[in-house]
Amino acid sequence: MASFLSIAAAAAVMAGSAVLPAPTPTVVARANGDCSEAAAEVVAKTGGQLLSAQPSGDSCVITVLVQGNGQRPRKVTMKVPM
Repeated sequence: MASFLSIAAAAAVMAGSAVLPAPTPTVVARANGDCSEAAAEVVAKTGGQLLSAQPSGDSCVITVLVQGNGQRPRKVTMKVPM
């Protein structure tokens, strides 16, 4: 005979297993307002995808993902004046 605890645990699992719709994936590309121009320049120069743009003093640290010819993509980080 099943114990009370195992029945309660099974009931709790079944109650918590309601099917919920999957969240809609959202892609957000953010660049700091001061670094947006520098980020656009680096993306245009490298042909990569912007990963991040962070202000650092009087410059911006821009990281892009650059596709290789038949190779794995590589991450490139450049420090560019604002």
